[in-house]
Amino acid sequence: MSSELIINSSRDKSRIGLLKDKKLVEFHQESDETKFNVGDIYVGKVKKINKSLNAAFIDIGFEKDAFLHYLDLGPQFLSLKSFVKNARGKGKVSYDSSKKLDDINKFGKINEVLTKGDEILIQVVKEPISTKGPRVTTELSLAGRYLILVSFSETINVSKKITKREERMRLINLIKSIRPKNFGVIVRTVAENKSVSELDKDLQSLTSIWKEGVKKIKKAKVGEKIIGEENKATSLLRDILNSSFDNIVIDDKELHKEVKSYVKKFEPKKEKIVKLYSSPAPIFEVYGIEKQLQDLFGETVPISNGGYVIIQHTEALHAIDVNSGKTSKAANQEESALKVNLDAASTIARQLRLRDIGGIIVIDFIDLKKTSNKRKLFEAMKKAMAEDRSKHTILPLSKFCLMQITRQRVRQELKMTKEDADLDQEGTEAADKIEKKIEHLFVKQNEKNLNLVVHPYLYSYFTIGVLSRQYKWFIKYRRWVKIEKDINIGLKDYVFLDSNRQIIQTKK
Repeated sequence: MSSELIINSSRDKSRIGLLKDKKLVEFHQESDETKFNVGDIYVGKVKKINKSLNAAFIDIGFEKDAFLHYLDLGPQFLSLKSFVKNARGKGKVSYDSSKKLDDINKFGKINEVLTKGDEILIQVVKEPISTKGPRVTTELSLAGRYLILVSFSETINVSKKITKREERMRLINLIKSIRPKNFGVIVRTVAENKSVSELDKDLQSLTSIWKEGVKKIKKAKVGEKIIGEENKATSLLRDILNSSFDNIVIDDKELHKEVKSYVKKFEPKKEKIVKLYSSPAPIFEVYGIEKQLQDLFGETVPISNGGYVIIQHTEALHAIDVNSGKTSKAANQEESALKVNLDAASTIARQLRLRDIGGIIVIDFIDLKKTSNKRKLFEAMKKAMAEDRSKHTILPLSKFCLMQITRQRVRQELKMTKEDADLDQEGTEAADKIEKKIEHLFVKQNEKNLNLVVHPYLYSYFTIGVLSRQYKWFIKYRRWVKIEKDINIGLKDYVFLDSNRQIIQTKK
């Protein structure tokens, strides 16, 4: 199975599509405004202690305080707390020479180790979702390509997916010889059969990142980030890059250099697959991603043979209904229902990854009477979700052919309506009309300055790439059109403003 990573980068946003055999299986969006990403480390301040929840609320600069449960403190919390207190005090403090204190009581209370006003280091483990602030931990870790570095720990753990006893012992002995003081190490699956030099190189890179972050602790303000995750593209590659990858295409020169450098560092044989896209046609249209987004993001999603699934979100859970639609009739109803359900299982598994749907998911499959067919469907769903990197649990079908799934939710669910994704039809028609209006305003009305307010997707459509439509307007008219995005404006609507922010022309 071939894998391709297609990256579209504009001035303030990156869109990343992961294709498996040309089919979109993961979609990520990252904007300059994105904050509190999973893995980021901040200086936080205890705002409130809640004894009944055995948790604390931490101020890290977000509108909602972060949630820190006692079980997320980590056994060596007192060592970290002492180090941060000394580091933010007078004089120089070395992490390497910091003393390790006793582990906290596994069944203790939050008020025994934290008080209001304490300043600590925290790491985001779940991004802000809906009305909730981030969820955080004080068991700090840095993820590399082969290893994960854990602060104030001495343990060495090897991924359970590395099953050969000889290889596990080899890796443990190697890490023992290179492990820095006051750090624990988790060996990732991709470290299997890697040399000590490759592992040491990754370890040195992580310790360097830690040391640079530690330097900032003394003067950092509450809510300031001291260690940030890599950009979404490289962090995604860190987790998924393998021998099946045969294409990484990027339409931004700087990001292309960054990704190429990362691949060269860890997988030098794969350096040639990182390519710079230079065609004027939008990269997502050329690789068919825009069309797939149009078809896949909506309440109703088609499946093969004429069936479809309906995905609905409630406050408590996601409900997914499987319908046969106009499917061709098989020899009998049971066989027909099984065929539709099996097709739906692969579609649903793909949708969960694409939209990053988490929490409780209940799927209402078409009724099956035979226990053997229910077992087939259960196994098919497990197989379809085998490549899902988020932790999940799948329960067998109930008497009423309902399947329950829990899937780890660490970031906001990606939501996109049909109208949002439909740039191939309505969007391009609206874009053509806007370009004619620009020509009229510059040529006929001799306007000197124009500000254009449009829907975010038209904003991306006009600003994508080095030779964007916006830049082409500048070349043609020798005047710059400043483009602004407004989520509240319709896909077909637009507003033209002059330099004094007065409306020249509008369509609403």
